[in-house]
Amino acid sequence: MASGSGDEGEGGVSWRLVGPAAVLSGKRCRLLHSSLGRDADVCLFYVKGEFFAMDARCAHSGGPLCEGDIEEADGVLQVFCPWHDYDFDLRTGKSGTSLQQKVYEVKLEEGNVYVKHGSRLSLQPFPADQKR
Repeated sequence: MASGSGDEGEGGVSWRLVGPAAVLSGKRCRLLHSSLGRDADVCLFYVKGEFFAMDARCAHSGGPLCEGDIEEADGVLQVFCPWHDYDFDLRTGKSGTSLQQKVYEVKLEEGNVYVKHGSRLSLQPFPADQKR
């Protein structure tokens, strides 16, 4: 392992440019492909004027959260997994069960959306030979 590559001290976690907010706000959820592969993909949600990001596969059994329903209950925005209806808070990743979904920080800067993640993120799948 190379020493001295301390990218914010978090093993390569940094702000990843996803795209222009004006385009990304056009859909409630988009799948962001990770250069690390399918298990590291991220859902980017746009709900009530805010962006949220979390792991794309449900912590229960890997269901596609981007295909889930998004609802608000008692002021909490949640996504429901389409496979088994587990709910996850878009802000915290907490579920009504003991499950926890990993969430990522999102920021808007100069009209662009950035997600803090450990790999490159893209709206298009990465070619199989480009994993870095």
